[in-house]
Amino acid sequence: MAKLIDGKKLAQITTDNLKSEIEDLKKKNVFPALAVIVVGENPASKIYVKNKHRIAESIGIKSIVKKLPDTTSEKELLNLINEYNDNSDINGILVQLPLPNQINEKKITEAIKPEKDVDGFHPINIGRLAMNDPLAIPCTPLGIMRMFNAYNIDLDGKNAVVVGRSNIVGKPMAALLLNANATVTITHSHTKNLAEITKQADILVVAIGQANFIKKADVKQSAVVIDVGMNRLDSGKLAGDVDKEVAEVAGYLTPVPKGVGPMTIAMLMEQTIELTKRSVGIE
Repeated sequence: MAKLIDGKKLAQITTDNLKSEIEDLKKKNVFPALAVIVVGENPASKIYVKNKHRIAESIGIKSIVKKLPDTTSEKELLNLINEYNDNSDINGILVQLPLPNQINEKKITEAIKPEKDVDGFHPINIGRLAMNDPLAIPCTPLGIMRMFNAYNIDLDGKNAVVVGRSNIVGKPMAALLLNANATVTITHSHTKNLAEITKQADILVVAIGQANFIKKADVKQSAVVIDVGMNRLDSGKLAGDVDKEVAEVAGYLTPVPKGVGPMTIAMLMEQTIELTKRSVGIE
């Protein structure tokens, strides 16, 4: 049976360490602040934003949550981002996705200053990541890399397969694995003979947004399987993108929940601190 990677415990250790680092920063008159903008009433977004706010406040990051109605225009949102860009007291800016149809996501992502882009989605930050010179890194892939590190999972020369090619997880995950000297294959909805590819993977990262998509037969014996999926079933239960039976063949597996999710928020906090330190010239 697979060894479970405890993302919740690892996130707790990370945020505990950050708490003492923030206390030290405050002694130097440095006060980290994170601004989160949420547009509309998406239920999942509400839960995420509430969790981010709670954890930020608990470790000493000033958390500004700006809730805007779903009728907000693109211009109004851009004006608010520019206001936060110009405010030296705010170190990290995050616009919660998805956005209402009248707002162009790409424009919003590009409006946030790269040095305040705590989500790591700005094209400059994605480009720097591709060149292995990152400033800010998308939080979910960064959290996954921390999991590998915490569990002493060696990536050097390993066959890594990423299922999903989103800008939020799939593509930056592939870049991080490549930067860690893994041999990386990206698969997606147009990939033929997917199972043949996933069965070759020493490291399998699944972020496709389909409940129980990867089955036991798709996974190599003793593979490290990272399940990024968070799907709500008709029963109301949560399910990952990886079927529970995969635990019978995998060497390591992330549970859903308490796997990747908590690490994503922990990395958001860590990155807020990193951007804060950089803004005042602390290495």
